[in-house]
Amino acid sequence: MGILNITPDSFSDGGRYMDVDSAVKQAEKMAADGASIIDVGGESTRPGHVEVSAREEIERVIPVIKELVKRVGLPVSIDTSKAVVARAAVEAGASMINDIWGFKRDKNIAEAAAELEVPCCLMHNRENRHYFDLLEQITAELKQSVELALKAGVREDRLILDPGIGFGKDPVQNLIVMNNLKKINELGFPWLLGASRKSMIGKALDLEIDERLEGTLVTTVMAVMKGASIVRVHDVKENFRAVKMTEAILNSGSLQ
Repeated sequence: MGILNITPDSFSDGGRYMDVDSAVKQAEKMAADGASIIDVGGESTRPGHVEVSAREEIERVIPVIKELVKRVGLPVSIDTSKAVVARAAVEAGASMINDIWGFKRDKNIAEAAAELEVPCCLMHNRENRHYFDLLEQITAELKQSVELALKAGVREDRLILDPGIGFGKDPVQNLIVMNNLKKINELGFPWLLGASRKSMIGKALDLEIDERLEGTLVTTVMAVMKGASIVRVHDVKENFRAVKMTEAILNSGSLQ
């Protein structure tokens, strides 16, 4: 999954793809580099970000989504927590909803997702970092998101989970989650990892955002080895190659 932020203030690529042509060119590059999904977001979720209205978010992403569907030919995911944005995006051609609040922020988005009949990624997130049992609480809170989706009528086979690296967790907690990714498999759903260029990597390696490729590749390899179905990344070519090599090693037993 290639990341395409149509925002002026995203932590890594804010302001680079604000016009439709530059956004489409970046998506075309990611497609050529091996992406199988383009994740389009119109609101930054970095720490300290300024929230934008649903109207502004729609104005940013809809023209891009329409052109991506016409010109790139890959499935498009809409990265939003707002029901009205999700509806507009799917009507424009998006075929997946990626909600960083796991259907807990907008009470209408689960119902919208059920009506739109598209796959949904539910990420773990919370307002604070105070846990008495980190892994058990993350698991329990992801189950709450699943219950919200199922209660609204979203089909079980349309759900994807995300442990939420970089959200509601400090750098050490993020490392602990990374070291216990297999636990997500216990929930019985496909899952996505989004650790690309995150502060966890910057803290561990003492590196700025644009120097975190190697650290990102390590998280990608670990995710694939522990069962991830999707990795959400900025640097598609390098991560695609890392995934292919990891899968070649993991599948080597069947070649004997």
